[in-house]
Amino acid sequence: MVEESPRGSQTTLFNQPAGHLEPGERIQEAALRELREETAWQVGITDYLGLYVYQTSGGETFHSHGFFGMALAHLGNPLDPSIVAVHWLTLEEVEALERQGRLRSPLVLRRIRDALAGRFYPMDVVHER
Repeated sequence: MVEESPRGSQTTLFNQPAGHLEPGERIQEAALRELREETAWQVGITDYLGLYVYQTSGGETFHSHGFFGMALAHLGNPLDPSIVAVHWLTLEEVEALERQGRLRSPLVLRRIRDALAGRFYPMDVVHER
């Protein structure tokens, strides 16, 4: 999990590595890049968790893809400036952060619970170009 410092907030929030697609980039490539930039870890993605949709109280809708993988190597590169720290947390620790209102969105815990329940899809369910 990454601990990030949102703009204009004194409190840090916890999230899975996340980001956006660069022009011409595929979803899995973006996931691997964001993981490298935000955690300094090389990861092998093995499964797709699904498409997650979250609507904020302000009416904004966010779509995110969830992936599952294995940590392969710590790369030691500098972290993205918005990342305060990287943590390996237990389910109980993440649930405690949820109770404290410190998760970026409800989808953080949902993705973890889906992974723990074995709700995986093969990577070929994602169709690009």
